[in-house]
Amino acid sequence: MKRIMLCVVLSAVVLLAGCVETGDGGNGGVQQGTTVAIESGGQSYPAYLASPGAEGSFPAVILMHSFNGLEPGYRDLADRFSGEGYVVIEPEWQTFEQRPGDDVVEQLIRDSITYLGTVSKADPERLGLTGFCAGGRYTMLLLPQIEEFRSGVAWYGFPYSGGFNNETTPAEHIGDLADPILIIHGSRDQPSPVAGIYQYATDLDAAGRYFELKVYQGEPHGFMIENGELSESFAARDAYREMVSFFDRTLVKQP
Repeated sequence: MKRIMLCVVLSAVVLLAGCVETGDGGNGGVQQGTTVAIESGGQSYPAYLASPGAEGSFPAVILMHSFNGLEPGYRDLADRFSGEGYVVIEPEWQTFEQRPGDDVVEQLIRDSITYLGTVSKADPERLGLTGFCAGGRYTMLLLPQIEEFRSGVAWYGFPYSGGFNNETTPAEHIGDLADPILIIHGSRDQPSPVAGIYQYATDLDAAGRYFELKVYQGEPHGFMIENGELSESFAARDAYREMVSFFDRTLVKQP
């Protein structure tokens, strides 16, 4: 009987181990990234760069962190994302100003694209943009304006906000949007109420712009990062898979 019970326990352990999400899509596993420097506007911005462990040419994504800075959870996210077969770069856009102008951030993103051109594993023809909170607003705002991008994922962004300096709202650029966008939001988001996201989706639809929308019931603003760390909640893990799947579908290599 003891032998039978031991076999059952071992079998359960093996099955559970097989269900663990490793983030390894056959691209060399999860790799720890490194800090690099991006020259922009006459200043040097630190950025976190993570690449797949395998050799080859991979799609690249620029990730814009939230107003809380480049917290450890974003680095962990980049490492995990690289295991899916993506080059990920996260510029620290608040290095010199807590509330920079949109033109400063736009130039930093453009210079991040230039920097990715020097990364041997990054495919310049398959570029995506994603961001969280203020970074989500930058995704909504700049995806329509920077032609090098092929798609974007905006996490709990602010489509009708002019940003820190009351500048242009992302909604004003809906007509310029030529790339698919995935919008991820929580229904209990207080800084960016979900009603505004539904209105943004309505406006995108009216303009004939392709979008996908995933709303997580009960989730607050910033649910992907908790106390600076990458959340392992159901919503966070599911939203991560939604992002990866979206980029897998929209950053495919052209024949």
